[in-house]
Amino acid sequence: MSGHNKWSQVKRQKGAADANKSKVWGKLAKRIAVESKKANGDVNSPSLRAVIEMSKKENMPKDSIERAVAKGIAHDAASLDAITYETYGPGGCAIVIEAVTDSRNRTAQEIKHLLGELGLSLASPGSALWAFEKTAEGWAPKTTVPISESDNEKLMQILEKIDAYDDVQEVYTNAE
Repeated sequence: MSGHNKWSQVKRQKGAADANKSKVWGKLAKRIAVESKKANGDVNSPSLRAVIEMSKKENMPKDSIERAVAKGIAHDAASLDAITYETYGPGGCAIVIEAVTDSRNRTAQEIKHLLGELGLSLASPGSALWAFEKTAEGWAPKTTVPISESDNEKLMQILEKIDAYDDVQEVYTNAE
């Protein structure tokens, strides 16, 4: 029976798991670099410590965390910026997109293009953030919006496509 050995199945499953892990670790490394830049490499800074703890929960290796901290304070490294984008989704729910990028213009255009493909457009700054409050973990909704089952399905598809973009770190919504 050719093609039915155990290794082929393990290889496929491990490859998928490793790809997901790599994507999460890459996003966390960018986030650590940005927070390290803000804190000038001080690992006792609350914001940097929170991101490092989040990375440890995701089983990110210690040397990768240390490299990301060093990258944030390196003088020759590209400057990474944290940007927040806002939009409204199906059913009138607010969506907040946090991104980390080395090129604000490129990321802004790519987010606009992505939202345009999804039938959405960028909202002006502050127009959706009123529905959220900043917490240590990110943005928590102050008010929630009930949406229908069909709008919920559309919203989930939109959130998956936005989250798949490399520069996007987190996506938050106030939908119930």
